[in-house]
Amino acid sequence: MADDTAPSNAPDVTKVEDAQPRPEPFSRQGNKPYTVLGKSYTVLPTNQGYSKRGVASWYGAKFHGHLTSNGERYDMYSMTAAHKTLPLPSYAKVTNLDNNKQVIVRVNDRGPFHGGRIIDLSYAAAAKLDMLKTGTANVQVDAIYISGPQVPQLAGLDSKQEYYIQLLASKDKARLAALATELEAKHQLKSRLQQQGDLYRLQLGPVGQLTLAEQLLQSLQADGYPQSFLVMPPKAE
Repeated sequence: MADDTAPSNAPDVTKVEDAQPRPEPFSRQGNKPYTVLGKSYTVLPTNQGYSKRGVASWYGAKFHGHLTSNGERYDMYSMTAAHKTLPLPSYAKVTNLDNNKQVIVRVNDRGPFHGGRIIDLSYAAAAKLDMLKTGTANVQVDAIYISGPQVPQLAGLDSKQEYYIQLLASKDKARLAALATELEAKHQLKSRLQQQGDLYRLQLGPVGQLTLAEQLLQSLQADGYPQSFLVMPPKAE
């Protein structure tokens, strides 16, 4: 964090629109209890009713393009934020108490882990709150709760159903094993090689929720694996 900077030759981010709250399933990544710097955190089961005042900070060029806690790419020019315990993704209204400016952000990352800070804003969000020069600001964070059938409880992520995405089939086991290592790191998921005769099938998973599995499938198909397909769990006897 000490080496983080604002982008050079940055575009005018004051025109960036606020995040648009909408129903979203919680991410499979980033929503389990975790420990950072010796302190343990438990993710809230819902953002309903969350409202808190504290200090906000922001993060920029050093982390641009890196993976966020829910597996997305951090874009410092989008209206996003990091929070220690709100479920991912969540939406929140952030008010700068020093100038009454407000933004709506989509929380898709974890942090900040600096003592006393309650939210870490993207470069764009911090610019709209006019806190880039000061680095921090006194803020109020009010979560925006969205009810609806498309937003499952976190417990729903522990489904007993297991879905896999099959990417490739090949006789070259070593090649598939190397690719599996790469994909596991990229998507933060496990993989398996299923053998049938002298053919090996590379499958990514398991994913415990059909909606998330379908989202992963679309991502993989767009990322160079157009022939990948969803492997459904076996039907109960």
